Amino acid sequence: MEVSIGYWIGFFVFIVVMLALDLGVFHRTNEAPTIKSSLLWSGFWIGLAFAFAGGIWLLAGGGHALDFITAYLLEKSLSIDNIFIFILVFNFFKIDLKYQHRLLFWGVFGALIMRVIFIFAGVVLLDKFKWLMIVFGLFLVFTGIKMLFDKEESGDLNNNMIIKTLRRLFPFKEDAPVAKFLIKVDGKTMATQFLIALLFIEASDLIFAVDSIPAVLSVSQNSFIVVTSNIFAIMGLRSLYFAVSGILPLFRYIKYALSVILAFIGFKMVLNEAAHYFNLNLHISNMVSLVVIISLITLSIVASIIADKVMKRKQL
Repeated sequence: MEVSIGYWIGFFVFIVVMLALDLGVFHRTNEAPTIKSSLLWSGFWIGLAFAFAGGIWLLAGGGHALDFITAYLLEKSLSIDNIFIFILVFNFFKIDLKYQHRLLFWGVFGALIMRVIFIFAGVVLLDKFKWLMIVFGLFLVFTGIKMLFDKEESGDLNNNMIIKTLRRLFPFKEDAPVAKFLIKVDGKTMATQFLIALLFIEASDLIFAVDSIPAVLSVSQNSFIVVTSNIFAIMGLRSLYFAVSGILPLFRYIKYALSVILAFIGFKMVLNEAAHYFNLNLHISNMVSLVVIISLITLSIVASIIADKVMKRKQL
């Protein structure tokens, strides 16, 4: 799929305009988003992503459109981990709900830049060193298995390595009365809990990108498909957070679905690349990947809801 520079420019201009409208028009004031508005914005971004896939279908065919949808849903699924981090960090730093949207705006802005750099670097590396697909695949299998047996992280981040590092790097005042990243105290510039929270979110996304970018590159190595699907998934992340943050912790089995998805995608990368090297008639298609992703996420949500109802009945 060859994409002219005009499509790249048009896409990024659209994203910049949407970001400007988001912060400068729709969320000019520090107000807590309602669940209704968050659901509407989530629906808008999901609908826009599928409309974009329709445009790819018309211009480049159904195969590339399927690649985009699979990559989008894979990134959307894996980004659920980011929402858990948002909940964790906002609770720990006691960030008021009305300030969370603005903080996430800058978090998403930084994540977009990092993801684009990671994706282009990954595409270049895989183009030159095809065997890296097997390395990335084994890494994802290992990560998925490790994630499956990892203990749930507590809400206390005081011993977190990232937080400890940030506190050493910046003079820190953790109870700033105003929503600013930097304030002056006795003539000395200090970081506030808002800046530390933002930097923690950015650092966490960087760590998550190490998993999610190789996973998405298993779907397609076309830069336009991977970049646009990633950006659409991330752009809708804030509204999804405000829409479901209150009930997401109840979905206790989501973590297991995500770990199995990572391991499956890693297995797919290894199998497909090994089959190519050894000329074997084995291949896991993106359609199979799409079905696996949707099925596992759906199954985990249904199982979580049933388990929650069973626990409530036992407590009566």
